[in-house]
Amino acid sequence: MEIRKVGVVGCGAMGSGIAQVCAQSGYQVVVSEVKDELLNKGLASINSFLTKSVEKGKVSQADKDAALARIKGTTNTRDFSDCDLVIEAAIEDMDVKQKIFAELDKICPKDAILATNTSTLSVIKIASVTTRPDKFLGLHFFNPVPLMRLLEVVKTIATSDETIEIGKSFGKSIGKAVVVAPDTPGFIVNRVGIAFWIDVIRMLEEGIASKEDIDTAITLGLGHPMGPFALRDLVGLDVSLQVATAMYEATKDPKYAPPTLLKNMVATGWLGRKTGKGFYQYEG
Repeated sequence: MEIRKVGVVGCGAMGSGIAQVCAQSGYQVVVSEVKDELLNKGLASINSFLTKSVEKGKVSQADKDAALARIKGTTNTRDFSDCDLVIEAAIEDMDVKQKIFAELDKICPKDAILATNTSTLSVIKIASVTTRPDKFLGLHFFNPVPLMRLLEVVKTIATSDETIEIGKSFGKSIGKAVVVAPDTPGFIVNRVGIAFWIDVIRMLEEGIASKEDIDTAITLGLGHPMGPFALRDLVGLDVSLQVATAMYEATKDPKYAPPTLLKNMVATGWLGRKTGKGFYQYEG
């Protein structure tokens, strides 16, 4: 099966990034949101990223224009009716994802592949609401999608070998390094990564070191491109809390229990860069 047209459900930080890299790689893309305001915000984010890339000489103006021309925004799920692959990038909520795929299963062609970008939830449980579990897989991208090279292709007990091969080929076609991961909580990266940044937040709670010193130590001592607190602010503390909660509920392992500090910051509305305040303060 050849992938020509890609659908992306959700035009937030992850969905807009996925739509962008697909369009830049030559695919026709349909990206959806629940309302025009969110859709326009996501499309503006894509335009802004590509504009900066042109200014830095990483992308030509012609390539930017061509990529944007391949992207169609919509608030109508029926616009996915002729897609070969649809990738869901909604919030980490099982009920929300199952509702999306129950609808997509009725709309999309019978041979279309459906994929979820979940980072922690059971892929087979999401797939259970469809009539095509053999054509269902996880395609777990990392934030920010245009810059992070890794793609985890997640195989469930029902995903066919053919679907996995198509997923791997698709990932490579959009410039990603591909690893195949099992359908277990956190897959490969988050199995380790979530425990890491939760422990780092607990270090701050306990007064072991300041956030600035921890970030400096991790970037210079371990070679990470960004400190864990700066990265949480970029990802969003609300998203971080959703991911940690889902991981804890799936494993019941106390090392994944969301720290009190994280829960309190989200309750206060300090969500990171998108609200201007998280572990750090932001302006503009």
